[in-house]
Amino acid sequence: MNRTFLTNLLMALAVSMSLLSAQTSSTKVPKPKNQKEAEALMALFQTQDPDARIEAANNLVTKFSETEFKATALYVASFSYQQKGDIENAIVYAEKCLETDPKYFGAMLTIASGLAQRTKEFDLDREEKLGRSDKMAKAALELIPTATKPNPGIPDDQWEAAKKDFSAQAHEAMGMAALVRKKYDVCAAELGIALANAQQPDPSTMVRMASCHMKMQKWDEATAALDKALVDPTAAPVVKKAATELKMEIGRAKAAEKK
Repeated sequence: MNRTFLTNLLMALAVSMSLLSAQTSSTKVPKPKNQKEAEALMALFQTQDPDARIEAANNLVTKFSETEFKATALYVASFSYQQKGDIENAIVYAEKCLETDPKYFGAMLTIASGLAQRTKEFDLDREEKLGRSDKMAKAALELIPTATKPNPGIPDDQWEAAKKDFSAQAHEAMGMAALVRKKYDVCAAELGIALANAQQPDPSTMVRMASCHMKMQKWDEATAALDKALVDPTAAPVVKKAATELKMEIGRAKAAEKK
């Protein structure tokens, strides 16, 4: 392989991988074995279309069975399924990622969040799924603090902020699991930690936390969370609508208490 060509490819890959935040605490730095593998990696990281990324990921692990990027490719496929709203396949690929790299905390977060989202109150296997969700979230929280930067060029403060974001995802998953279990105090506490750690707090998480406070009749805490969601410029119309309706519900509940 031409050395200059390979060097340029590796530099481009490093940038792409840092943008995707290779979420593993493994210290091994993977490298492509030849030009064709490097080109397959570029195809994986350069496309913006989720379906194309999934195809590229499957192509990489199929054609280059010994690639050191297998876990990363599987995680990218999992992430792409998440973008498509296909939680089932996102979990499937995250599980495959963990089979390849047991320290891939990004995959753990995907499983934790996916299971918490899709599990319902009356599912017969509710505790099995929520238990695994909690286990994955806690395992990720143990690995995140010591995770090394995927790219040495990332400033330390940005990497620390990114790790706080990863931790926020874990706490959010545990909060959602607590919500399904109707453990509203745990739910509010975990979602509060998630919002405090996130670089860009999610307004929908604020509304979910407010709902937990409402279940405990903590009207002031719920109102404060809803007000933050309503003024957040990133809040979707459906989130603002839900926040408005919950504020009206709080008003009715407080009025009823005065009678």
